[in-house]
Amino acid sequence: MDGEMFRQLRGHIGHSVGIEPTLDAKVVEPDYELLPGLFPEVAPEGTEFDVITMLAVLEHIPLDDQARLADACAKLLKSGGRIVITVPSPRVDAILHVLLKLRLIDGISAHEHYGFEPGHTPKVFPAPRFRMIKRHRFQLGLNNLFVFERA
Repeated sequence: MDGEMFRQLRGHIGHSVGIEPTLDAKVVEPDYELLPGLFPEVAPEGTEFDVITMLAVLEHIPLDDQARLADACAKLLKSGGRIVITVPSPRVDAILHVLLKLRLIDGISAHEHYGFEPGHTPKVFPAPRFRMIKRHRFQLGLNNLFVFERA
């Protein structure tokens, strides 16, 4: 994460916080800050969020940690707040492996996907704490968007 999403949304959203495990140091800009570390451990204490985004993140979270992640989202989201998630379809892993073998890409963490199934996503954020308000496949079916609302 380099803050590009926040720069693109400047003027449309308020002050934002990004958490990225690969960051070496905290980045502070006028309308956003990027924190090195893992969510939810480094989420600012006492902060409630309107929206939590996990773009190509959930498939990297081990199954055993996903319930804890959902608990943290419920605690950090305002009532009516939303979680916006994208997860790749399993076919993406096969494509990434071919591109890696051909040395057309590098640095991709496809090995961390452990065969994550997008259909499992609603089970991670179940009712009654969350309500799925959108599920949509895009990019020729290779990616999936989920939007949940906190009850």
